[in-house]
Amino acid sequence: MDPQLTEVLQQFERFKAAFIRKDFDSCTNLLSQLKVLLTKFTSLPPLFENTPNAAQELTIARDIYEYAVVLSVKTEDQDSFERDFFQLKPYYVDARNRIPSSPQENLILGLNLLRLLVQNRIAEFHTELELLSSATLENPCIKHAVELEQSFMEGAYNRVLSARQTAPDETYVYFMDLLAKIFRDEIAGCSEKAYDHLSVSEGSKMLLFSSDQELLTYVNEEHPEWEVKDGLVVFQKAKETAPCKEIPSLQLINQTLSYARELELIV
Repeated sequence: MDPQLTEVLQQFERFKAAFIRKDFDSCTNLLSQLKVLLTKFTSLPPLFENTPNAAQELTIARDIYEYAVVLSVKTEDQDSFERDFFQLKPYYVDARNRIPSSPQENLILGLNLLRLLVQNRIAEFHTELELLSSATLENPCIKHAVELEQSFMEGAYNRVLSARQTAPDETYVYFMDLLAKIFRDEIAGCSEKAYDHLSVSEGSKMLLFSSDQELLTYVNEEHPEWEVKDGLVVFQKAKETAPCKEIPSLQLINQTLSYARELELIV
């Protein structure tokens, strides 16, 4: 076997061992080394040279970048996710006829759709959907993301928050929690403007928390300007009505009449 390929395989095994024991710092270091080693393979994108070990090299490189994408989710690094996904994508598109399809492909594509949804990049979300086949669109990982986007557009926040329970894979939970926070913040912002106060129980139901304690923790961490007292969530500790500015109605009437007289003279 090619010595360079052997070195990559050995390093990849060490990476997977570190990944299994959740040593993500070691994974990050090993991944950087693997990416450097992959640059020596001319069979990889963008060259796609037909070398003796091209199929094996393409498959290993794709697997490495798939792990890289999942690692970025584990480390909650969205910038790394985007970089690694763009490096992985040619293996799903340009190398499709060169190597067997990956069993992780739909899961990774679904994760990317969730990322775009979290970042409110809706146009890119739909662009990615347009590139998928009808069979792929029926995959549970893809359907999950599509249904979330539909709920988001409809403002059905309750469906979005409850969708965490039906996530097709544990790696989706990170983005689901981010979505839940975004939507809870939206609901909280609307509630703050619509009400002076709510009971703790009503607030828990409105924000779809499973207990009053979860609401209190949310208030303490995200909205310290709110006050909880006597079983109520008061949205402003000292809600003062801003003084209304007096409208100079007489002055405006005189100006309007003056303009009308001038227009009459012109005509």
